[in-house]
Amino acid sequence: MGPPAEMDAWVVDRPGPISGGPLVRVRRPVPQPGPGELLVAVRACGVCRTDLHLAEGDLAPHRPATVPGHEVVGPVAAVGAGVADFRVGDRVGIAWLRGTCGSCRYCLDGAENLCPHSVYTGWDADGGYAEYALIDADYAYPMPMAGDDAELAPLLCAGIIGYRALRRAALPTGGRLGIYGFGASAHLAAQVALAEGATVHVLTRSAKGRALALELGAASAGGAHDLPPEPLDAAVLFAPAGELVPVALAALDRGGTLAVAGIHLTDIPVLTYQRHLFQERTLRSVTANTRQDGAEFLQLAVRLDLRVRATRYPMSAADRALADLAADRVTGAAVLVNSG
Repeated sequence: MGPPAEMDAWVVDRPGPISGGPLVRVRRPVPQPGPGELLVAVRACGVCRTDLHLAEGDLAPHRPATVPGHEVVGPVAAVGAGVADFRVGDRVGIAWLRGTCGSCRYCLDGAENLCPHSVYTGWDADGGYAEYALIDADYAYPMPMAGDDAELAPLLCAGIIGYRALRRAALPTGGRLGIYGFGASAHLAAQVALAEGATVHVLTRSAKGRALALELGAASAGGAHDLPPEPLDAAVLFAPAGELVPVALAALDRGGTLAVAGIHLTDIPVLTYQRHLFQERTLRSVTANTRQDGAEFLQLAVRLDLRVRATRYPMSAADRALADLAADRVTGAAVLVNSG
């Protein structure tokens, strides 16, 4: 028995404050896979802060009435012509990066995340806040057949982006890492850093986040504007708060690096050269990810048996999940789940 003719889906109708209801639930035809594509039955879809930025208009929509969501796990429901590596029933993942040109200098140099022609799930094409979603087979990830869908879904963005941010922060072996903000991405990156021998200090306004950080093995957990108990060799800013950039830079030791992980950041206050950047401190951004990042991280996640703290919502409550994320009521990762 194949997919049904129609499905429920959420679309970004009129971007604006989450309290104004920018997400609307609709009925849509189930899409059909074209050549090289997979149709995936969405079993779980992580709720990312990028979805919130799109719904609220911090990210300008690339198309009207787009279905958000880019942390999708589910079985292949149908296969388009020419697909050789996947079959119906295979468990796959759909992530943020969904297409690049493959021929620009960035793609050819292994930096496809910087491709000027890159396209993204839930922004340039419909994503996973629905019962079914399409993906080019070349950008789908084979997922472990074991494990809970809701606990695997956050690995596909929160995990991958956290992993890239950690590498961009140039944390030395056994180094001292500061993590600012402690949501879905941060709680996974912290576990990787701890497994690799780092001392981790978490700084976040969330009391529940601080408790989770200590539970996972952080050496300390303080407020977002607090100084860590020791100078940092590296730091990652996950909170979309530009005001924390100078705070984190000032906490770095000589030669330290701060990586900013978000796709959206509020304005950064004026930086003072002597206080924030002198003594070879480095400020770096993080832009999406490459498929190689994704493959490396997913292998690492299985090897380390990362603990995903998933707060589950039925797909019918996607609007409530985004509202809870906006209000910092989610501990770990929010995940939408389709029954059946």
